[in-house]
Amino acid sequence: MSDFLTIKGITAGYGDGPAILDDAKMTVQEGKVHCIIGPNGAGKSTMMKAIAGMLPLRKGEITFKGENIAGLRPDQMLRRGIAFVPQERALFPKMTVRENLRMGGYILNDDKALSSRIDEIFDRFPILRERADQHAGTMSGGQQQTLAMARTLILRPDVVMFDEPSLGLAPKIVREMFQIVRLIADTGVTVLLVEQNAVMGLRHADWGVVLDLGRTLFEGPSAEVLADPRIQELYLGGQKVA
Repeated sequence: MSDFLTIKGITAGYGDGPAILDDAKMTVQEGKVHCIIGPNGAGKSTMMKAIAGMLPLRKGEITFKGENIAGLRPDQMLRRGIAFVPQERALFPKMTVRENLRMGGYILNDDKALSSRIDEIFDRFPILRERADQHAGTMSGGQQQTLAMARTLILRPDVVMFDEPSLGLAPKIVREMFQIVRLIADTGVTVLLVEQNAVMGLRHADWGVVLDLGRTLFEGPSAEVLADPRIQELYLGGQKVA
């Protein structure tokens, strides 16, 4: 088992409110796709925000490549190679696709290198090259999600976290989003995703994590998570998965 990224006994919440995560844990394996499932309010998005440095820990430890990174700011996490795409995508709607990609590399000081990386993104995602001069806010939901996902690759991160990447998208576009997830993973990037469509998320993942009431109830190979009758009943809507 890899110790690439390890979350141990973390507790976190918002402001002075109750803890959303309560002694949660997770082991992230390098180069794999991990899908976090659980009911609403289980702490799935909170887990990602805690890892990204957007939410301070009340206790616990997050280690990345042997370094305890708990307490670092989001920009420090990003410089260490951990990127996060929130549900709202966080695009600049009045900027063009190219300008949004440039913003994704704002910490790079080499303009030539940044332009080269944007060209790499265009080669990998031709639809973005076609829309390079279009304002992001005028694109379809699927195209906006593609841009949000692609923008994280500008800094060549080691870990990318996607919070509900299929939210609000048509079924055909959802399938395309998961193809992008696999494409990203195939380049060696480690992927964490929270997905409302738990079955589809697990089918496209290597590793599954079940959260409920802020605690990690189970983690293991995604095929085992899908096949577990208890998980099917409690978290997959009773759906039996072949």
